[in-house]
Amino acid sequence: MSKQAEAELILHLYELRREETMRKARDWFFRDFNPDTFDDFQATLFGPHSGHMRMVITYWDMAAALVNNGAISLDLFNDANGEQYGVFAKIDHILPEIRKTIGPLFAVNLEKLIDATPGGRERLAQMKERIKMIRAQLAQSAQAQKA
Repeated sequence: MSKQAEAELILHLYELRREETMRKARDWFFRDFNPDTFDDFQATLFGPHSGHMRMVITYWDMAAALVNNGAISLDLFNDANGEQYGVFAKIDHILPEIRKTIGPLFAVNLEKLIDATPGGRERLAQMKERIKMIRAQLAQSAQAQKA
């Protein structure tokens, strides 16, 4: 595939992320979706934000499939994106249970992309730490507002 075609795909993926429903789903996902357990995940799956959760995870899994199958180079994709690490960080710790219950291919493209990226697991670990810090700061702010 030509570099121009890859660039067009990257730009199209960006346009899809800007679509109104997707933007709302991404906002919810990064602000409010923090499953500590598989039960938390499953409660969301059958709750009012099921569509938001599924939209975000499947979008990034689809984008990863484009890379994994050669439509977009790994380097270009990682140069243009980083959100995939935040998405995967939110489910990685419960992925075995999700795959056992939902299906063995759940987010498999996303995991393959991260594993194919040099330093991908290290970057994922850093993202998990950032998410923990952000959650702690948000909890602290919420406590301060209650006081």
